[in-house]
Amino acid sequence: MKKITILFSTLMLAVSVTGCASVGNEKLRQESEASVSHKMIEGKTSKSEVRTMFGSPAKTSFTDGGLEVWNYEFSNVSLDAVSYIPIVNMFGGSASGKKKELVVMFDQSNVVKRFAMSESDVKQKTGLFNN
Repeated sequence: MKKITILFSTLMLAVSVTGCASVGNEKLRQESEASVSHKMIEGKTSKSEVRTMFGSPAKTSFTDGGLEVWNYEFSNVSLDAVSYIPIVNMFGGSASGKKKELVVMFDQSNVVKRFAMSESDVKQKTGLFNN
C-alpha cells in the first residue's frame, strides 16, 4: 500500500510540474495589439529596430511583389482540470491557453510597411480519444 501511495504521489507531482508550457518568442509574452502599436510605426520603424525589439522571426517569407514578411509566434497553454484525473487523462485530456502572432511586412527600403498583432484562444486535446 505504501508503494502505491508513493507512486501515486510521484505521478501527481510529475503531472503538476508539466502542467504549463510556453512555446515561441518569449518577447511576445507581455505584448498586446496596443503595446506593439506604440513600439512600431508604419513607414518609420526599420528592420533592425524590429529585430532589436523582438529578435529573429520564427518564419520569413516574401510576397509576390518581393516584399519581406516576418512572422513571430508565442503560445502559452495549461492543462485543463480533466487532465489531472488519473486514468481519465489517458483517454482524453486537454490544454488551453493563448496564442499570439505578430506579422510584419517590410517595404523595399527595409522599413515597416504594415504589421498586425493578434491574440487568440487555443485548445489542444490529448489522449486516446482526442478528436
